[in-house]
Amino acid sequence: MAALSRPRNAASGRQFSKYDARARRAQSLWFERLMALLALLNLILVILDLSYIPLRDIYLRWLPGLTTWYGETFKGIEPHRFTSHYLATVDQLEEQVSLTGLTSPQAQDILVDLQQQSAAMVAENPFQLANRSGNLERIKNEMRDRMDNESATDSFTEFWSYDHLSQAGFPGEIAFFNQDIRPLVETNFFRRLGVHGGFIDRFWRIDIWFNLLFGLELLARSFYLDRRYKNFTWRDALLWRWYDLLLITPFSALGVPWLALSRLLPVTIRVNQSNLIDLDPVKNRVSRFLFSQVAVELTEVVILRLIDQMQALIRDGSVTQALLSGGSNRRYIDVSGVNDLEVLSQRLAALTVYNVLPEVKPELDALLKHSITRAFDQAPGYQGFRQLPGVGNLPDQIAQGVVAQLSANAYGALKGSFENPQGGELTQALMKKFTDSFKRQLQENEDLGELETLVVSFLEEVKLNYVKRLAAEDVDRLIEERYQLYNVTQDTLGGDR
Repeated sequence: MAALSRPRNAASGRQFSKYDARARRAQSLWFERLMALLALLNLILVILDLSYIPLRDIYLRWLPGLTTWYGETFKGIEPHRFTSHYLATVDQLEEQVSLTGLTSPQAQDILVDLQQQSAAMVAENPFQLANRSGNLERIKNEMRDRMDNESATDSFTEFWSYDHLSQAGFPGEIAFFNQDIRPLVETNFFRRLGVHGGFIDRFWRIDIWFNLLFGLELLARSFYLDRRYKNFTWRDALLWRWYDLLLITPFSALGVPWLALSRLLPVTIRVNQSNLIDLDPVKNRVSRFLFSQVAVELTEVVILRLIDQMQALIRDGSVTQALLSGGSNRRYIDVSGVNDLEVLSQRLAALTVYNVLPEVKPELDALLKHSITRAFDQAPGYQGFRQLPGVGNLPDQIAQGVVAQLSANAYGALKGSFENPQGGELTQALMKKFTDSFKRQLQENEDLGELETLVVSFLEEVKLNYVKRLAAEDVDRLIEERYQLYNVTQDTLGGDR
């Protein structure tokens, strides 16, 4: 019974082990997802903070209370004294008109005060510090259109006059101001400066908690890896998770908050690794596009550079001088100290005689026999000769013998020329005579310049018709062909294994 129970216990142990492994993987995945969400939240807060000043007018329109609180708490923003006093004066006018009417001396004094403040607002531009001068221009344009006057100062003076308000109607004009002018005036603000000379920015009070959290996470990962793997140091942990350093760097406290946008990289990596969003298709598409573009551009540049260099060498006569000087050109650097082309030609000739010709000899004999037989067949009276008694296949046998003897003699002569020192010398003398004669004819030929011009033109046509076409090729098609070749190669290697 004990023997029978062991396998059952062992199998049960394996099942529990598999279950524990799956549970650990699930817990690890949930942890990765939680940290990825926190990193994403941090990035969103960074983007909102960086966009607060440029988009404050929009935020103020939709979330006025939250926008004002955030600006006062974290950005050092206060209501601007001039514009706040200006709007308070307008409110005072409304209250005074509701109590004593527009004709009262108190209301008249307030109108004069508004005329003076409006002229000062146009002249001094209190919107400049907040970088809201564009809103002041909109205010001036609205007032010009309302009063049909090209001067913004005169338009404000006429608008805040008893004659205009009494004729146009005070309720309608105040409604226009509150609806079209007041929201633009409210966008102005005053931002305090810090001891460092820049504007106050306390976003680090929010960001520092994320920095500490991700810093502790990096320490925990390093400690875990140090315990699990041998010879694993803190430096290895930092190199392994180098992108997490962007999450723990307090960019806001350092005075460079815009660098916090670099956290997009670790956030993207974490979101992809935690399987919150599958970014592999996008990553593959972008990488394939970039690498393909670089490959096309690099190939085109390299080939064009080579052809341009060849054309330049032909134009300045370097190629002609190298061919005709027999290697005596001082500008040419000889590394091996021997005539590489001559040695290379000898090696190729020996390879052809000793290795290639013995393998193709049967096919060459068959070709020669076919040619001789065809020549006999076309000779006059040959067919009648074959009909004579006793002749039969004698011509074919003669042709086969001639071919065998001819090929054997030719191969023996070639082989002997390499093995016999005298034959080798004769072969070298023939090649040298041929080379010297070729160079002499080139020197004596008056059309050498024309030949150089033709070669340069040919290379230019190659650039225009072939190389330049690389940039116009369908990159997607090239990528698809590459991946098809990759798949075929992988399948082949998989089958070999």
